[in-house]
Parts: sequence; C-alpha cells; structure tokens
Amino acid sequence: MAAPSLTGGGFSCLRRFAGQIHSRLCGLSSPPTTCLMHTSAPLDGPRQWEKKNFIVYPPQRADEPRRPAEVYHSRRQIKYSKDKMWYIAKLIRGMTIDQALAQLEFSDKKGAKVVKEVLLEAQEMAVRNHNVEYKSNLYVAESFSSKGKYLKRIRYHGRGMFGIMDKVNCHYFVKLVEGAPPTLETKTGFDQAKEYVQQLKNRTVIHSL
Repeated sequence: MAAPSLTGGGFSCLRRFAGQIHSRLCGLSSPPTTCLMHTSAPLDGPRQWEKKNFIVYPPQRADEPRRPAEVYHSRRQIKYSKDKMWYIAKLIRGMTIDQALAQLEFSDKKGAKVVKEVLLEAQEMAVRNHNVEYKSNLYVAESFSSKGKYLKRIRYHGRGMFGIMDKVNCHYFVKLVEGAPPTLETKTGFDQAKEYVQQLKNRTVIHSL
C-alpha cells in the first residue's frame, strides 16, 4: 500500500491553522476595533504631557482675570538616573525662568545641561506658540522626573561569576506658567514644631480608654 502524500495535506493544514489564529485574534466577521491584540498604545509610549498644550478653553468674560499661558514640555529616554535627575528638578521648582537658567548654568551635573536645554525649548515654545509677550515673564510651576527604559546587562566578575547591572534611562517633565511665581509661606522651626505637637494632640487612639 502506497504511503499518502503529505504535500497537499500539509499545506492545507497550515492554511487552516493560520486562518484559525487570524480569526481568533482579530475576528474576520467583526470590525477591527474588536481585535483582541492590544494595538491602541503607540510604540514610543504615551504622549499625554505634551497634549495638554492643545487644550482649548472656553472664551473668557470681560470681568474675568486673564488666564495665564501654560507650556508643557518634556524630554524622553535621557541616559541618566531618575533619582539624580530628581534633585535637579526639585532645585528649580518654583523659580522664575531666569533664576532657573542661572542655577543650571553653574551646576556641574550632567543632568543640569539636559534640563537647561529643555527649559530653553519650552521658553521658545511659549513665545512662538502661546502668545507670551515677554519670555522672562515665566516661572517653573512643575518640574519632575520619572523612570524610563531599564535594560538588564551582565557585569562579569572573576572566577567565572557575573552579576546583573541596569542601563538606566529617565524622563523629564516641566511646566512653565506665565506670570510671577506665587509667594510661599515661610515657617520657622518653632512653628513647625508647634504644628507637629498639635497633630499629636488631635490624634485619636483606637480602642483606648
């Protein structure tokens, strides 16, 4: 008895198997929006921070104070630690744009140069796209960093041993607002101690007498 030919049957099985996979993933009879594969997120990550620049506000009345311009800017995948970048971001938070640039100019940290470039880009955007008349009339309202892409790599040791190291990246986000920065309430150490003692007096101990 001759052995059955596997050429035609093999290709038909492969076509049938591929058709089942395609129908299960995306559904041949359903619209593309019901596809089970997650395709909504772009490959380069969400860009929600910069999208705030395109918010359209309703018209203001004549008796309302003028709404200050707001500029959102960021830089992604900086080859720098997010923890080191946090100290630089915290340093310039609440400063005017000129004060922040002056502080970053005399900082010898690697991240300070990156933050300075981002601030200059945001300042140029404010004048060009957001109708800011004076580029010095801005202050840093928000400034923070977040974790970027972390890559695992091998660190070789002696005697055939090895460890794991991280190739770190971070993101930096900044928000510039038109106008003078708000005045912060300064408290002395004695005032802070009084508030702490008052918090201790106001607390309630559960299941106490």
